[in-house]
Amino acid sequence: MSHEEENVNQEESVASSEDKTEDQNQDEGLDQDSDLASSDQGQDEGLDSRIEELEAEKEDLEEKVLRLQAEIQNLQRRHAKNREELQRFRAQDLAKDVLPSIDNLERALQIEVQDESGQNLKKGLEMVKDSLLQALANNQIEVIDPTGEDFDPNFHEAYAQVPGQEGQESNQVAEVFEKGYKLHDRVLRPAKVTVVE
Repeated sequence: MSHEEENVNQEESVASSEDKTEDQNQDEGLDQDSDLASSDQGQDEGLDSRIEELEAEKEDLEEKVLRLQAEIQNLQRRHAKNREELQRFRAQDLAKDVLPSIDNLERALQIEVQDESGQNLKKGLEMVKDSLLQALANNQIEVIDPTGEDFDPNFHEAYAQVPGQEGQESNQVAEVFEKGYKLHDRVLRPAKVTVVE
């Protein structure tokens, strides 16, 4: 073999080994590319699941916020209603304390007097009673005086049943022993009455 043939053989063997190396490098590159692609795909799946988790958590938090806002509105309405009730019935306790005094004044006014000083005293008591009743009326407290009306257990308290007089119907209030009082639609004290049988 000549020197030239040896060089050609060596070049061919170098070329074939380079081709093999190149093929191996390409195969390795493909393996790396597929590893990278599968790694990227795994990361995408992880990100997708994390995004879904965060979106579900966001929806849950939004729902909680809406519920809390509704609860706050309900509390505000309830508070406003309670405040209105307190304002509306603020005179209730004072009225309940004053009612026995009015009853005593009315009993005192039923006493018959003969002399002028007694008449003047009675006139003074009448003025005190009227001013107290006017103060109650100014605070929306109304007198319940059901004489001649039908008995209503919501506003009247029956002490006894009596036989009917001429012109009186059954279940009608015959006599009022003690007037009742109400504040708006709330009864402070029912009227104490007798009822026709």
